[in-house]
Amino acid sequence: MEHVATPSWAMLAYLISGVLFILALRGLSSPASSRTGNRYGMIGMLIAVVTTLVIHSIASLPEIVAAIAIGGGIGWVIAKRIAMTDMPQLVAAFHSLVGLAAVLVGWAAYLNPQAFGIAGVDGVIEAQSRVEMGLGIAIGAITFSGSVIAFLKLAGKMSGAPILLPGRHVINLGTLLAILGLVGWFTQDQGLWVIAAVTALSFLIGFLLIIPIGGADMPVVVSMLNSYSGWAAAAMGFTLHNTAMIITGALVGSSGAILSYIMCKAMNRGFLSVIAGGFGAEAAAGGGEVREQRPWKRGSAEDAAYMLKEAENVIIIPGYGMAVAQAQHVLREMGDQLKAAGVNVKYAIHPVAGRMPGHMNVLLAEANVPYDEVFELEDIQSEFATADVAFIIGANDVVNPAAKTDKSSPIYGMPVFDVDKAKQVFFIKRSMGGVGYAGVDNDVFYMPQTTMLLADAKKMVEDIVKALAH
Repeated sequence: MEHVATPSWAMLAYLISGVLFILALRGLSSPASSRTGNRYGMIGMLIAVVTTLVIHSIASLPEIVAAIAIGGGIGWVIAKRIAMTDMPQLVAAFHSLVGLAAVLVGWAAYLNPQAFGIAGVDGVIEAQSRVEMGLGIAIGAITFSGSVIAFLKLAGKMSGAPILLPGRHVINLGTLLAILGLVGWFTQDQGLWVIAAVTALSFLIGFLLIIPIGGADMPVVVSMLNSYSGWAAAAMGFTLHNTAMIITGALVGSSGAILSYIMCKAMNRGFLSVIAGGFGAEAAAGGGEVREQRPWKRGSAEDAAYMLKEAENVIIIPGYGMAVAQAQHVLREMGDQLKAAGVNVKYAIHPVAGRMPGHMNVLLAEANVPYDEVFELEDIQSEFATADVAFIIGANDVVNPAAKTDKSSPIYGMPVFDVDKAKQVFFIKRSMGGVGYAGVDNDVFYMPQTTMLLADAKKMVEDIVKALAH
């Protein structure tokens, strides 16, 4: 790729792309406008890509078209085949690819700086470009290895429990300082060993930062890695002298950081504690054991249908189990029947429900649940005291009172729904043997007002719908 001065029309095109990306982020902030936001983002990216292809001599047009066709085809196939339950790990996997791309671009620029327009007359890479290159490679490598661990945890191929290494805080801090020191040294010595050491240590620290983070905090990790991928793209944008990449990367990086902060605040987690690799996890290490069997009450679909129809206020709390069972459509049908019977129905969404920010919102929107019936934790928490029925479908950790009382629990300190204040609780889960993603037992199972509905979530709600109809 031969770097040339960016013409004024291209700068205007990149500016339009940036505005469209901002509008996309604004649209994605609400389920009601998310489709419009996606369209803005797609149009903005199309303008940016076409502009870059026109002003740079990257490769022949057939090669570019073939590359786009291959990548787009793979993306299309994956999008068609992936289930909504696998969306969190898919996002983590895609983040890893963004990070790896940043590493490869950085190395390409290092090996052939003339092609990127970052070499002086003597062939030495400019000091400023070395900083950009070093940071881009470091952030990209951290994003890649961290995202791989997040993918393995979310996909169940690796334990979701925190993996605590002895002296990990000292190791992490020392490794980060070594990376920064080497990036600084890279401005003085562009030897192969320096950039290779930066790459290797960055891959290592990404791994070390994510393994101590438990399952309860994985939604924060997903949004945090999204932020990392944005900053890696922005750094590579400087190396490539590409304004669109700088704007897009900065938008993704900053929005991901803001989302991570908001989620940490909603979960009563320290932002720096989470991104630093599970600070405070020692206190949680003792949790995760299933307690001895206690008395509990089992009910049927007919019991639930009767109580739901007699209620005035019903709050439905969906979770990952609803996504696994694909029960959102029949759940909306149940809600419609209850509303037709004069019942006030609301849906309560926890910030970490579904292991990914917005997962439950997307599923309910897919089932055409009205947006004005869906509420975040802080907006509906006070209403559990007046709720006749709290209907929990596939959720677990987000209603577990251990978060408020058990300091040894890995979810301690995380705000949870006050379902214990409802007059009646119906709890759908497959069996009493399982525990939530954080691996802890739930006192809600054994409350006197709780009735357990043990079955596949979709099948149970279908039976409730039939009972309501009769």
